[in-house]
Amino acid sequence: MPLSIATWNINSVRLRLPLVESFLDDYAPDVLCLQETKCPDDKFPFDALRKKGYEAIEVNGQKGYHGVATLSRRPLQLVEKREYCAKGDCRHLSVIVDGGNKRILLHNFYVPAGGDEPDPDINPKFRHKLDFLEEMQGVHAEDDRADAAVLVGDLNIAPLETDVWSHKQLLKVVSHTPVETETLEKLRVGNGWADLMRTAIPPEDKLYTWWSYRARDWNASDRGRRLDHIWGSPSLVPHLTGMDVLRHARGWERPSDHVPVIARFDFS
Repeated sequence: MPLSIATWNINSVRLRLPLVESFLDDYAPDVLCLQETKCPDDKFPFDALRKKGYEAIEVNGQKGYHGVATLSRRPLQLVEKREYCAKGDCRHLSVIVDGGNKRILLHNFYVPAGGDEPDPDINPKFRHKLDFLEEMQGVHAEDDRADAAVLVGDLNIAPLETDVWSHKQLLKVVSHTPVETETLEKLRVGNGWADLMRTAIPPEDKLYTWWSYRARDWNASDRGRRLDHIWGSPSLVPHLTGMDVLRHARGWERPSDHVPVIARFDFS
């Protein structure tokens, strides 16, 4: 049975609802994980998205900031909405997805951006980011609650040299500093996760999912970063059939600064 899982930092689900609806019409992933929904749970556009066939929706949101949501054309079972770092932020949601002959534990994360100064002693936002990553050390690819696990979301770190437009120029820029990239890779490798995006797309290839709003012409300058990720249990690697990074979505009308990424599996 095929299964497709998409992740997208939407940067306000209500503001960009037409883009979400159009994306669902055109690409129809089985599951869509959204981050930075900026929407309290009671204001989430349930009706509009259920009309698109996504009857199963779980949300963890707050007014004006952060927030994650997972919507599915297949049954979902809520597992956890975990509060990280005792900040009161809504940055995590996990569910069980019906993958046919597999039960998939799906984590949806929105890791703090970390501010501008990569020094935790003078920048509390950067300290928060590092503390959040430390708490994520408890999230493992092997979990007794399911047959396999997938972790998606805006992790706000571009770990590889080819995940940024200039490795040398960004070494002291938040999202690509050594303390961030090394911590994220330690988490991924130590907890048994496979980087499914780099399984499908060779690590030597440049790969971006985010382009700043500040660029006059984002496409021409192409100063992107891979901040959005899809990880999975190693047992999922043989079932991975494709990975779509919708670069052109950055050029849609009133776009998010992130683009959707879709992982495709076949469990036949």
